Amino acid sequence: MIGRSEELRHLESLYSGNSFEYLVMYGRRRVGKTTLLQEFSKDKDAVFYSAQIKNDPLNLADFSKTVQLHFDKMFISPFQSWQDAFEYIDRKAVKRTVVIIDEFPFIADSNPSVKSVLQHVIDHSWKNNGNIFLILCGSSVSFMETEVMGSKSPLHERQTSCLEILPFDYLESSLFFPNYTNEEKLLAYGILGGVPRYLEAFDDTKTIRRNIADKIIRNGAFLHEEPANLLRAELRETGIYNSILSAVANGRNKVSEIADFIHEDMNKVSKYLITLQVMRLIEKRVPCGESTESRKGIYVLTDNFFKFWFRYEFTNNSYYEMLGADKASEEIMDDIPNLMGDAFESICTEYLTRLAKKGKLPFVPYNIGRWWGNNPKIKAQDDVDILMLSRNGKQGIFVECKFTSKPMPYDEYEDLKTAMSAFGDVKEKYMIFISKSGFTDSVRTAAEQDGATLLTIDNLFIA
Repeated sequence: MIGRSEELRHLESLYSGNSFEYLVMYGRRRVGKTTLLQEFSKDKDAVFYSAQIKNDPLNLADFSKTVQLHFDKMFISPFQSWQDAFEYIDRKAVKRTVVIIDEFPFIADSNPSVKSVLQHVIDHSWKNNGNIFLILCGSSVSFMETEVMGSKSPLHERQTSCLEILPFDYLESSLFFPNYTNEEKLLAYGILGGVPRYLEAFDDTKTIRRNIADKIIRNGAFLHEEPANLLRAELRETGIYNSILSAVANGRNKVSEIADFIHEDMNKVSKYLITLQVMRLIEKRVPCGESTESRKGIYVLTDNFFKFWFRYEFTNNSYYEMLGADKASEEIMDDIPNLMGDAFESICTEYLTRLAKKGKLPFVPYNIGRWWGNNPKIKAQDDVDILMLSRNGKQGIFVECKFTSKPMPYDEYEDLKTAMSAFGDVKEKYMIFISKSGFTDSVRTAAEQDGATLLTIDNLFIA
């Protein structure tokens, strides 16, 4: 199993105790929750039930069969109620037992009262049974946060722990592609993001272009309609959500721009954007160091594969069908440097965050992110790819990221120095330049004089 060592350690620490534990685990579809739970439970006394989209009596019957076969090695008949099923587990758990209910929302959707039943059992029985380790897992992030852990849920504050399973970062994702060069690993991550099921779709014995053609663009490929399928499974009115995601993927980042592009009311668009934020597909960003209420806020796609799919496949589907997967993938590869601009900044942010956690930066950043705004020194708009500020705002790390085919020229070096002049209150300044294709001699000379740090993509793979 690739990655998830921290998550496994957390699960093991909960399991190793001798008191009742109740973990709420959640994360978007395809992120690897079930695989993680299977890996954790493979050597344990575990009841593992995966709920399905069916009516309540059928889920109860399947759950009854699962628990009876586990404890008694035979199935007699379904329990009359969920209360009976949970009380049966309480009686039978005479040693440390993991009870996993995967996709719990499928049960609670068809029978909301199961939450109250479970709350009653926890309060009156299970919390006094140190042999039970309950895990409720779900792919609907909004449901798990609101209907399971939310203040209006009967299960509110019953959990002893919660764990959101997030996509892998670029370094973890690179482990799926041992045959790729570092540049190809970053390209694959820029296209697929860190969702394990998407990463598994690519074959690292084939080129990036070949994988795009065979695994995404070609009709019938696993990833060909994956974003549309995920949205259909999670949402109503998918047409509007598709339009919003397409608008953002193609550079419309403000509510007004999105609303104009899709011909919808701004208030309606704002509500839909909140849902997409809860789903971890979109996030609102403000210039580094500014309040979250900043009027400069913009919306960006956080999922690389959704960004890729809505930029290319969704926008050009009919054209690609006429063009054919092979020629379409060639056109996409020609535009990939434009896609990789934002992706590379995110990759570099992930790298710098790793360094911060290891204490390898001059200070621990309190704020980190892109900055844009007015530069009073030049009386014009300016930006910094990545800005890191200390808690008191007196220290700053200014970062320029370039994923281009040519060495970084001196004018890019000068541009960052100019942008730094907008931060008069930052007394201690550091410069970092990260370039896919290295640097010109003039940049190397200037960096040596200024004490700036120059990095290439190979540096990003030194964990």
